[in-house]
Amino acid sequence: MDDNRRYWVAFNLVFCEELKLAKKIFEHFPSLEEIFKTGKKEVIALGLDEEQAQRIASRELLDQASREIDRIEKKNYSLLTLEDKKYPSYLREIFDPPFVIYCAGNVDLLEGPAVSIVGTRKPTPYGRAITEKLAEDLASRGLVIISGLARGIDSFAHWGALKGGKTVAVLGSGLENMYPRENKSLSKKITERGAVISEFPLDAPPLGFHFPIRNRIISGLSMALVVVEAARRSGSLISARLALEQNREVMAVPGNMTSEFSQGTNWLIKTGAKLVESWEDVVDEFPSPLKENLLSRKEKKRVPSMKPREKRVYNCLKEDSLVHIDELVEKTESSVSELLAILLNLELKDLISQSPGKYFQRRM
Repeated sequence: MDDNRRYWVAFNLVFCEELKLAKKIFEHFPSLEEIFKTGKKEVIALGLDEEQAQRIASRELLDQASREIDRIEKKNYSLLTLEDKKYPSYLREIFDPPFVIYCAGNVDLLEGPAVSIVGTRKPTPYGRAITEKLAEDLASRGLVIISGLARGIDSFAHWGALKGGKTVAVLGSGLENMYPRENKSLSKKITERGAVISEFPLDAPPLGFHFPIRNRIISGLSMALVVVEAARRSGSLISARLALEQNREVMAVPGNMTSEFSQGTNWLIKTGAKLVESWEDVVDEFPSPLKENLLSRKEKKRVPSMKPREKRVYNCLKEDSLVHIDELVEKTESSVSELLAILLNLELKDLISQSPGKYFQRRM
């Protein structure tokens, strides 16, 4: 088994970016070990170039795989291969499952049930509020939220899920090359309470073409994929197409028809995606008895007490748009210092959120 793990890692080091070629080679040989014992001419005939064939035939590749496994163990990461019993069953179903999964955190969460939430890297306040609320509501009922740790909707999906339960981030880089850098603290929180995974080697850089490749894992791990805000040409629509090909439910949150970031989601709905307004809309498409079990769970309502001044400020804020502090000063007739103190208290109670430039928004 240890030798097989080494062969899997070695194979993945060469082919994790070339899935079609990898599948062709994998299906040609009777065993994984045979790939590394064959001659260069045979693998070149299958479509490998000279450099790839040389790597396969080289002892150095297996030594590199051994060093990779040693690092995984020292970092307390988990390593799953296609032949492992713990390999997630949902992911095994797809046409091109990853040969290897590197995991930081709780590997058991990959078995689901799960929902993917994806969308634009430049969300509106409406998109942020919807995403956090939806992720929290679903996670609080025991569903794992899957997303890609990217800026924007992905990040807000992870943050929302962490308030209610568990989440899994799927990277387009290696676990030792976290991207984007500003999400390093978020990835740490996810590792502590969920899982961060990648099919790419530990030090793999965040190359542009890695992200469309990893999208099949985001949708593949899930029972349903929800798109929140996406332009007409968007990576999120690629994820939606992949989800359809994997026979997953595709859903979308409707948006303002004048916003470019609603064009993709509204188009999905017009072409048959389920319209989502709440967590119930997502769960309603699940099979029985899971659907009935989830719908029967009572909502955990947060009703923190507010002082009269806090309530006055809170009532001046909106759920779907930002309000600047100058507007709040005018509406509440408060000083800036007094208002900032009240806003901080509301933020600590998780009733509002702050955006750059002293803009504030009520949480849903």
